[in-house]
Amino acid sequence: MTETVAAIVAAHRAGHMSPAETIARSYRRIRDYNDSAVFISLRDEKDAIAEAETLSAKDAGELPLLGVPVAVKDNIDALGLPTTAACPAFSYLPSHDATSVAKLRAAGAIIIGKTNLDQFATGLVGVRSPYGIPNNPIRADLIPGGSSSGSAVAVSAGLVPLTLGTDTAGSGRVPAMLNNIVGLKPSLGLISTAGVVPACRTLDCVSVFALTTDDAMMALKAMAGPDGADPFSRSRPLADMTAFPAPLRLGIPRIGQLIFFGDRASEKAYGEALTRLSGLGATLVEFDLEPFYETARLLYEGPWVAERYLVVRNLLASSPDSIHPVTREITAAGARLTAADTFAALYRLQALRRIAERSFNNIDALVLPTAPTVYSTAQVLANPVELNSRLGTYTNFVNLLDLCGLALPAAMRSDGIPFGITLLAPAGNDALLASIGRVFHVDTKLKLGAKGLAQPPLPTLPVSANGDELPIAVVGAHLSGMVLNVELKALGGRLLEETVTAPDYKLYALPTTPPKPGMLRVEAGKGSPIELEVWALSASAFGKFVAAIPPPLSIGTIRLADGRGVKGFIAEPTALHGAHDISAFGGWRAYLAQAAE
Repeated sequence: MTETVAAIVAAHRAGHMSPAETIARSYRRIRDYNDSAVFISLRDEKDAIAEAETLSAKDAGELPLLGVPVAVKDNIDALGLPTTAACPAFSYLPSHDATSVAKLRAAGAIIIGKTNLDQFATGLVGVRSPYGIPNNPIRADLIPGGSSSGSAVAVSAGLVPLTLGTDTAGSGRVPAMLNNIVGLKPSLGLISTAGVVPACRTLDCVSVFALTTDDAMMALKAMAGPDGADPFSRSRPLADMTAFPAPLRLGIPRIGQLIFFGDRASEKAYGEALTRLSGLGATLVEFDLEPFYETARLLYEGPWVAERYLVVRNLLASSPDSIHPVTREITAAGARLTAADTFAALYRLQALRRIAERSFNNIDALVLPTAPTVYSTAQVLANPVELNSRLGTYTNFVNLLDLCGLALPAAMRSDGIPFGITLLAPAGNDALLASIGRVFHVDTKLKLGAKGLAQPPLPTLPVSANGDELPIAVVGAHLSGMVLNVELKALGGRLLEETVTAPDYKLYALPTTPPKPGMLRVEAGKGSPIELEVWALSASAFGKFVAAIPPPLSIGTIRLADGRGVKGFIAEPTALHGAHDISAFGGWRAYLAQAAE
């Protein structure tokens, strides 16, 4: 399946598909999909393919997004395409890429177009644009969600595997839920907002839409980093994803605090998501959601509306009719706010931040509905402000409280409406949320997006070691307490963990003297979990250890039960003639113990 970012890059590197072929495929799909409201502007197809062909012609081993087609929300600058913020009267041609776009290009991505949005990124509904309302590919009567409407639809419909949005009040999360995809809202300042048309400049962030968490994190890693052109950017390291954290404490609201506006199906789906998380090993801990609700009310009832007004005040004065009526009504209110209003709200926000910080004293992350309910386009057009506000129930407070978030598909309701959850944690915990979310999403077994694509297996993650150490997995005589373990210790090895493989392996007793095991990878799920240990060796010791491995054993990548990958002992298939399948014992120790009886 060459639909996810990871699969596309792998296909390009293996030569199974060229970047030019992938780009051409995206343009064909856009034409076939035939919804003029998804994109505001498209790059010339020949130019995009020509750029992709230059990638094919050079060594691209270091390009993490080699030939991946990417679309960008049209409030983010991309050289060669106008930036409109969904307002033709505001349109301009940027002189250079936004920093986020420049970093994606440097990683090998091909920018193919600019996507539709709620005008000036004001709205969670996706219906406030003169360029039309993108059709929701999951269910045509539903709103697509906003403000990053086109970006979310483009991923869900399979037009491109990766898009950029922005997220100030939920614009990178609500559309993700409504389109059954992943929406990553990073920590504020982690991705530069230089070259982004502001909504609320102190709260804005660039967000990512993708089919999987791993894909979204690949893009985040490519874009993250401080930027001298953005005074709001921060220098903070982006950690690597890990196995599903254990122990894990997830915060859920106290009984009676959740709001679903009478939507029993969403309420039921949220309860089922909590049960799933518990089954994965999380402990659920109640917390007080009321201070978070109060913070959310500050966003549109407080002075932050004035930030939106600053962006459009010249248009409001010179050409008010060029602004969408709902957007005009919301932003014009910002002119009436005073400095006293601003400081009073800042004081209250600071107090609420302290309360929220205490909520995380015994909680690793919060798990909330992404949105409490969903609405049809007709419903929103009839009641545009109130219903939009309801959709932000669990999103509006996030950036005010300096949290990072990850919106995940959680269920497809019986009425064909998608439901999603969002994981939230204090800024800097992006990798923690991804480590939880990637396992949760795969466990749902939901199809990806709107095309009915099956979930790919969890990609392997590297096992963590320190400094110049390298991890290596052992399954036989090098296990602790066994005859060859002294070799590892003599090289300065240290035990990292005891674990098991994914059920993708068979273990054999080889016909050698003395006896030794051989582990063979088989079709996914057709083998057994095999006991092993992961040890850490310095780079030089690792080289010595590997060089001494006798045939028919060799070193390959072993997939662990939690999806990580680590180098370890693998047997060559030719070595298994006359060997005995001992997989049922689950490991070499158990087999030897039985043989000694």
